Amino acid sequence: MNRDITSLEQTEFDLVVIGGGIFGICAAWDAVLRGLSVALIEKNDFCAAASANSFKMVHGGIRYIQHLDVIRVWSSCRERSAFLRIAPHLVQPLPILIPTYGHGKSGREFLSTGCFLYDALTIGRNRGIPDRSRHIPLTRPISRSDVLEEFPDIESNRLTGGVVFCDGQMYNPPRLAISVLRAAASKGVVAANYVEATGFRLSGQRVAGVTARDRVSGSDIEIRAKMVVNAAGPWAEGLLRSGVPIREDHRGVYSRDTCFIVRRKWNQRHALAVQGRTHDPDALLSRPARHLFMVPWRDYSLIGVWHVVKDVAPRAEVVSDEEIESYIDEINWACPWAQLSLEDVTAWNAGLVPFGDNDSDAVNLSYGKRSILIDHAKRDGIAGLVTLIGIRYTMARGDAAKAVDMAVAQSGRAAPPPATDRIRIHGGDFELFEDLVAEINRRDSRLGADVARALAHNYGSEYRRVLKLIDEDASLIQRIDDSTTLGAEIIHAVREEMALSLADAVMRRTDLGSGAHPTAAALRQCAELMAVERNWTPVQVEQEIKAFETAFPALGQDRREVEKTEKKTTKVA
Repeated sequence: MNRDITSLEQTEFDLVVIGGGIFGICAAWDAVLRGLSVALIEKNDFCAAASANSFKMVHGGIRYIQHLDVIRVWSSCRERSAFLRIAPHLVQPLPILIPTYGHGKSGREFLSTGCFLYDALTIGRNRGIPDRSRHIPLTRPISRSDVLEEFPDIESNRLTGGVVFCDGQMYNPPRLAISVLRAAASKGVVAANYVEATGFRLSGQRVAGVTARDRVSGSDIEIRAKMVVNAAGPWAEGLLRSGVPIREDHRGVYSRDTCFIVRRKWNQRHALAVQGRTHDPDALLSRPARHLFMVPWRDYSLIGVWHVVKDVAPRAEVVSDEEIESYIDEINWACPWAQLSLEDVTAWNAGLVPFGDNDSDAVNLSYGKRSILIDHAKRDGIAGLVTLIGIRYTMARGDAAKAVDMAVAQSGRAAPPPATDRIRIHGGDFELFEDLVAEINRRDSRLGADVARALAHNYGSEYRRVLKLIDEDASLIQRIDDSTTLGAEIIHAVREEMALSLADAVMRRTDLGSGAHPTAAALRQCAELMAVERNWTPVQVEQEIKAFETAFPALGQDRREVEKTEKKTTKVA
């Protein structure tokens, strides 16, 4: 992955994709595998907005049984299976336990019936997944005693048992996006982060590329292309109003989906679904309330998801301490035994996704159901332009393929869709994950079992590219502070994965900032490694550390503690 601005300016591409989230990245990958010449630009870093801030689940569509929406059940299950096949190092099954109470809509009989229907509708879900440990098993009812064995503190009054079903979970959403992007780049996609689309090039009633600004150099550039896919997420609509004669629709409404991370685990094997305080008005067969989830993830638990309606221009999302406290209050109401407090929270994640139609005073909200796909040739008479605003990470591969289908159809070119549901992404060239972990352990026993496993997850079969750096410089085997991240990974992020800033490397190329705020020592260690690669001055090193602190999704108290630490460090120095 080389940031080649000259090629962006001097090449006429078949397709330029605007937006480097998972939807834009998947569109670029799909298009280049069709034989198209492709450019991809992102105004910030790749996978820096909603894609990085998801709940880390790859949904198989079981929730749509209550809507009797078979099409969404099938499509979601298909996409979950695709990610399990193509990203065996980054997506794995996640068993989820739903406790049942009484014998009505909260009872085991009602829920089991829906789960059995789901199993019947998704019978081919494990086709093409060779590692049986990564298969999605059948749902299964469990007894009251089994539930209490797993979660002994759960509310036991009227508890009748539970149901266990499986979904998918991402080890690290930005790493998954980067791995798809690396697969695309290896086939010829010219990608560049920190290049902001400012408008469209027009040739009559046809879009012929984009105008853009290189945010690194500050220069304006033009990128010529026969087709454009606008996959800029909630920013896509604003871009459409920058000089393209399209039909004026009302501004889209978005949901700020929020979860938070705690450094506690209630169960190593199962996530827990509990009923919150609101219900789904669109569900035809619904339990009394929506589910909130307490999900084991690496060394943490994820808690969520909450939704806040946003009908203003998109911006960097911020979640206040007061909001997190209200979410904690709801979880403690549903699970008094959790006894969560603000001090347990290590970070929050929040991103904007399309929302449903709701009354302004609605409490029980109708959520967005499908990605927004617009063929502007058909709707507006503007050829060469397709807009894709993605609904959730799970649907990125399939919906991106539909967007490229639309663009190709406009061009009149024969470019059949590739089998991106079966083509392994960068790092996916292996069969059994545990065999890969063992291979890395054998390759260098100095790493330690925990580091070997983290390398297997983050880089898959391409782990050798990281270890090669250690062969060249033995000091890079040193861990970053007490983490499982090696110094070699920071160098690898700069040289091979287009990490320009400290935040790029720490938050989106490695594990360091994905679950909790790194230590001050870890940040400085990373910044000093990057300084050599990026030719930063001591002043720039301090600026990078300060910029990271601003970008990291910490609570207010965490920020105040960081500021105190920085002041003390500065005073001592």
